[in-house]
Amino acid sequence: MKKKLLCFLAIFIVLFSSLAFAQKDSLDVSKKAAVELKQAKFPVNPFKDTLFFVYNKVGSFSAENRAKAITEKIRKLYEDSLFDSDSLVIIPSDISQDIVYKDDFIIMSILDVDAKAENQTQEFIAKRNLSLIKKAVIYQNENYSMLPKRLGYTALLILIIGSILYFVGKLFNRVKLYILKNSDKYFKGFNYNNIKILSPQKQQALGMQLYSFVKGIILVLIVYLSLPLLFSIFPATEAYTTTLLRWILTPAKSAVMGFVDFLPSLVTIIVIVVIFRYTIKVIKFFFEEIKKENIKIDGFYNDWAMPTFNIVRFLLLAFMVVIIFPYLPGSESPIFKGVSVFVGVLFSLGSSNAIANMVAGLVITYMRPFKIGDFIKIGDVSGEVIEKTALVTRIRTPKFEDITIPNSTVLSSTSTNYSSNTKQVNNGLLIHTTVTIGYDVPWKDIHKALIDAALKTQMIEQTPPPFVLQTSLDDFYVSYQINVYTKQPTKQPLIYSSLHQNIQDSFNEAGIEIMSPHYSALRDGNMTTIPENYLKNDYKPSSFNIRNKD
Repeated sequence: MKKKLLCFLAIFIVLFSSLAFAQKDSLDVSKKAAVELKQAKFPVNPFKDTLFFVYNKVGSFSAENRAKAITEKIRKLYEDSLFDSDSLVIIPSDISQDIVYKDDFIIMSILDVDAKAENQTQEFIAKRNLSLIKKAVIYQNENYSMLPKRLGYTALLILIIGSILYFVGKLFNRVKLYILKNSDKYFKGFNYNNIKILSPQKQQALGMQLYSFVKGIILVLIVYLSLPLLFSIFPATEAYTTTLLRWILTPAKSAVMGFVDFLPSLVTIIVIVVIFRYTIKVIKFFFEEIKKENIKIDGFYNDWAMPTFNIVRFLLLAFMVVIIFPYLPGSESPIFKGVSVFVGVLFSLGSSNAIANMVAGLVITYMRPFKIGDFIKIGDVSGEVIEKTALVTRIRTPKFEDITIPNSTVLSSTSTNYSSNTKQVNNGLLIHTTVTIGYDVPWKDIHKALIDAALKTQMIEQTPPPFVLQTSLDDFYVSYQINVYTKQPTKQPLIYSSLHQNIQDSFNEAGIEIMSPHYSALRDGNMTTIPENYLKNDYKPSSFNIRNKD
């Protein structure tokens, strides 16, 4: 039993001794690693050769990262083509000695821990490092200067840009020459619904202006996009690269993102436009059938069809614009609303006469006082209606004078339509002229002469025949009115002229003098104005001394 206890005790002592020695060895290793870690150093070698070492970290910034950062900053000094060694100075602070270039670019900071690592003062290490940095950068600039390379790169880039501009200009000139040679093929004018909007010459001129504008924009873009490359060659101008790109990329990005955001609204607008477009087409087909009299509605004339369609189309388009308006970009902005109100005020103040004419044109359409091609008289103006618009009515006189009359004037004036009965199965337009003949000529002879003259006149109707009305018995003469029918009211001046000529011929052939006599008589019972065939044989009138006055 004692032997077993002694054995267990011996084993326990051996194990305890082993653990103690192992713990001591691990502590020695940890201390040794700490000393090695404490003595670790990282070189600053911007140009392969080491200038100095960094031993300590600062906060979360390790010694290795500090060395790399200092190396990169020294390289930037070398890349500065306008490097000034006198601008590299030491600026002391409360806790460090800072090596600074041009008052704002800190190369490195020497702390108290850095000085203790080398058993030196902060001032000594700062001056040493400053001297080493200056010598290294100056040596590199003298032996491996980047300025000639940068100048060479600049010259090469300018040559490349100039070549690109030259060849792009040549390409545009060839394209322009080709377009001009084939102008008849590419410029045929622009028409819309029989409306000539652009002639071939104007279309060509407009196309050439657009072509020159595109050419200028492309050349400017080539130069503008080349500037960042030029500025990136020199460190002093490298900061402008980002600025120039931002000027063009920021608006482009905003435009693209704005368009992407607008896509749902754009799809909605397209759907609304398509629905209204086909709705208008269906309504147009319906009114065209009414115009062709394939569809008849009691009390609705076929010539009302297209004006009514235009009104319905206008109302539908206005309703469509009201629906689309909220989906337009910027419709909720105060500027957009202000412009809309301003335009509305201008329209309401400046269009009072136009609105009055439009309303009058609408009323005239449904009153149907005349149609295109009718010969009418409005006020003192007579002629053929050649155009009816929403605002005015245009009349062409027999002298081929085109007179424009506002619809409000047409509505407030008396209009005479000479063509309304000539296009139907009626007898036509009844035109007339008057002659005054003295009482001494038998009325039957005058009737016969007038009817003979009317029958010889061209462009009048033989059936119904012409007829004469005695419209008045005046003091010295009788008024005889010859009435004839015609279905060519637009030829009234020619008809009247021919009728008057024939009346003269007929009266001359009948021996009747055309005059309106005025008498100053002294009655003596010897003469009378009663035709002789009316006088009885046993009647002897008292004579007069008569003086005829014309």
